[in-house]
Amino acid sequence: MSSISPALFNKRVTAAGLLIAIGIVFGDIGTSPLYTLNAVFHDKVITEDIALGALSAIFWTLFFQTTLKYVIITLQADNKGEGGIFSLYALIRRVSGKWLLFPAMAGGAFLIADGIITPPISVASAIEGLQKINPHINTVPIVIVILVILFLFQQFGTEKIGKIFGPVMVIWFTFIGVLGLMAMRQAPGVLKALNPYYAYIMLTKAKGGFWLLGSIFLCTTGAEALYSDMGHCGRNNIRVSWIYIKVTLILCYAGQTAWLLNHVGETTGVVSPFYHIVPDAIYLPSLCIATMATIIASQALISGCFTLINEAIRLDIWPRHRVLFPGNMKGQIYIPFINWALMAGCIAMVLHFEESSRMEAAFGLSVTLTMIMSTVLINFYLHYKRVAMVWVVLITGTFLAIELSFLIANFQKIAEGGWITLLIGGGLFLVMYIWYKGRSIKKLLTKLVLIDDYVPLLMKLSADERIPKYATNLVYLTTSGSPRKVEKTAMDSILSKAPKRADVYWFVHVNVVDEPYALTYRADTIVRNDIYFIEFNLGFRVEPMIDHYFEQVANELVKTSEVDFSDRYEQCYQDTKIGDFRFLLMDSFLSFPKAMPFWKCFIMKSYFNLKNLSVKEMVNFGINKSNVTIEKYPLIVSPAEHPPLVREQ
Repeated sequence: MSSISPALFNKRVTAAGLLIAIGIVFGDIGTSPLYTLNAVFHDKVITEDIALGALSAIFWTLFFQTTLKYVIITLQADNKGEGGIFSLYALIRRVSGKWLLFPAMAGGAFLIADGIITPPISVASAIEGLQKINPHINTVPIVIVILVILFLFQQFGTEKIGKIFGPVMVIWFTFIGVLGLMAMRQAPGVLKALNPYYAYIMLTKAKGGFWLLGSIFLCTTGAEALYSDMGHCGRNNIRVSWIYIKVTLILCYAGQTAWLLNHVGETTGVVSPFYHIVPDAIYLPSLCIATMATIIASQALISGCFTLINEAIRLDIWPRHRVLFPGNMKGQIYIPFINWALMAGCIAMVLHFEESSRMEAAFGLSVTLTMIMSTVLINFYLHYKRVAMVWVVLITGTFLAIELSFLIANFQKIAEGGWITLLIGGGLFLVMYIWYKGRSIKKLLTKLVLIDDYVPLLMKLSADERIPKYATNLVYLTTSGSPRKVEKTAMDSILSKAPKRADVYWFVHVNVVDEPYALTYRADTIVRNDIYFIEFNLGFRVEPMIDHYFEQVANELVKTSEVDFSDRYEQCYQDTKIGDFRFLLMDSFLSFPKAMPFWKCFIMKSYFNLKNLSVKEMVNFGINKSNVTIEKYPLIVSPAEHPPLVREQ
């Protein structure tokens, strides 16, 4: 995102912005012509009603679900210039209730599930074009090799190769548009299918016409990326470039339909209708271009999954993972655990389904559910913007009617393989729910105490030179947002066992705010030169580097004379004015879980298992391990009742 204001960034239209938008936003939806009509006519005899009806339904689906819902309406819902389902939730959660977290989590979970099926189906649909040259070629190893290379490359960042995404995708969209235009010469009247009457004929009179909506929906997969990538490209760059993208897509679908109309009564065979309209003279170059386009589409979705997971971590609805920043480009991140999990999932999909035509059964369901969840959130966004009720009902009612129709049509895919994405999406949602609910229960079981009650003891300890000094600055991270309260475990850590003497005690609270790139702090002096409370307000897309931020704040407080270290005897030996500082992190474990109800016990055990698999707090908050001490403490559900001991005589 540019350094200019988000409002101006979203209004500007530049050649570079248009190129970036074409390169990273439209990859998924731009490669759908490779498999959409192939899914419609898979194992079916070509008929005129279905061919024209499918083109009509594709055109109007792109209009309602992509142009109207995302390009015109949803792109308005920017959170300080950022988009995506979690950004939308963060924008409206303060005014619309906490329960909206659940549709946001469901939408995010199924969007990640889509990230496991999109790369395999996209790459496989391109590589399977080789079957027109050699019908017996086994494309599975080729697809797996491409996917493995793609995921291996993630750790190095995409900044350099990302510069060629735009030009390659411009070539791709121009290519499919010209290809469709050339193929339309076989049936010049094919554009009459843009009349919605032909979609109506297919849905009501063609055998099994309604159930074809499950395949037709594939034409709009990737529409969510229009919104998620707004912060990288800008609203108006996406809107303007979509005009060109949509024209080329419709031309490509129309060209394939023209070929279908000239082969009524036949079947498409093993090759997609897309490859049937490619002239033999440029067949191999077209395979290369298609493969490049699908790789770029997969790359964009993988990067989107990284961003989505990082936002979920910052919003405390996903276990913490190591987040790396491999390039200099803002917003570019890499999460090793997610990368290898996605790679394993993609390879498993290829090995299980083998062909893109079979993967189509698992494709679409997850995207449909994501779109329904985003419609629910958009409904509350329209209320938040005080849009007239009649328009809210009309807009959300229209989208829900369309999306529920697609969902019902997709139900037939459950037995054919759709259960896999439902299982993955449901599992991801369960992980989010367990993490969110576990943290909520843990917060309820955590006892907070007033700092003021401990001030005399802390001041006495700080001045007692008989006790060895533990650190000049002793810093505790606290979940308390109040400058007057902290966890009792923190006070026990200082005063119980071996008392920890320090010149200054700091209690630091990290607050994740709804603005994506907020970076502010608040400092409260409890006792000058002895006890301070610092609250960092970080945006949900900001990289937390708490030790760096803390040192910066401490130095600023020294400059403003709010804290004075001049009487420290160590100062003459040190370059720094604030001395050493040590973070002490409190790490809990579950104690006596049998005292909890079964469901709560299941949640907490699952939560702590997930916590054991995630990174430690010092990694999550970007704290240098040389400055950290970790102490374990029991999270006591209910004090255990032990039988009394009897002394023998």
